[in-house]
Amino acid sequence: MIFSTLEHILTHISFSVVSIVITIHFLTLFLLVDEVVGLYDSSKKGMIVTFFCITGLLVTRWIYSGHFPLSDLYESLIFLSWGFSLIHMVSYLKFKKRKNNLSAITAPSAIFTQGFATSGLLTKMHQSAILAPALQSQWLMMHVSMMVLGYAALLCGSLLSVALLVITFRKAIKIIGENNNFSFSFGKIQYMNERSNVLLNTYFLSSKNYYRYQLTQQLDRWSYRIISLGFIFLTIGILSGAVWANEAWGSYWNWDPKETWAFITWTIFAIYFHTRTNTNLEGVNSALVASMGFLIIWICYFGVNLLGIGLHSYGSFTLN
Repeated sequence: MIFSTLEHILTHISFSVVSIVITIHFLTLFLLVDEVVGLYDSSKKGMIVTFFCITGLLVTRWIYSGHFPLSDLYESLIFLSWGFSLIHMVSYLKFKKRKNNLSAITAPSAIFTQGFATSGLLTKMHQSAILAPALQSQWLMMHVSMMVLGYAALLCGSLLSVALLVITFRKAIKIIGENNNFSFSFGKIQYMNERSNVLLNTYFLSSKNYYRYQLTQQLDRWSYRIISLGFIFLTIGILSGAVWANEAWGSYWNWDPKETWAFITWTIFAIYFHTRTNTNLEGVNSALVASMGFLIIWICYFGVNLLGIGLHSYGSFTLN
């Protein structure tokens, strides 16, 4: 009873704090009130509080359930939310003295996943149950944690790529509309890259456009770094899952729906890294691949659970 109450309190505190963080970022990013003293520092501290609250929530559930809290969809969503806040903590500790708006990505991601996990749709999963026989293995912590952390990092990196595309296409459409000499086509990605270089040279003296250029470069670097980390986690998760599958089912790979979509996800981001090796394809092109990966991840992580079939059906989505 005590553990359940503590978990309930920590859940509401973390959800409330991250909601405040999102509000602060809305003010600083969209209403341009950076000069308000303390707002940015408050958002950083808010994400730190969120991280420790979710950490306490997971530890509490681990203690009273007796197993690592990754046995169902509810627990994996909470862990995914923790992964988003962990990414923010790492970036905060690494760039403590520099302004970092990564929480504009991690905060909404954390509140979305935690909000859905604590909604009435997953009430049956809120109470910890006895671990399913298939999950009673030392590979549970290794495999599932690596997969969920990989999802968190890949989702954050993909969202940064989406932001890069929004800024790039918005700027290109505006310039092309002013010139009235070109018809814009989303299929001409190579043209977009060349046009971006022309725009940089033409508007270099404009501080606003130069700031946008710096921002897109920063988004591209952050996206690449976070996706690289997520890809490593995903690879480790798939390999450890294959070993676990061989022990449990006698085969390293069974082409289960979850396994198949995990492989598709891995392939999409392998293509992303391939585009990064070609200087003519990096930037907008690689961001398009990462944006596609964003949808694939959600299909793999959440969409497959809607089916409730296959060897991974214990993580299925159940309505009340």
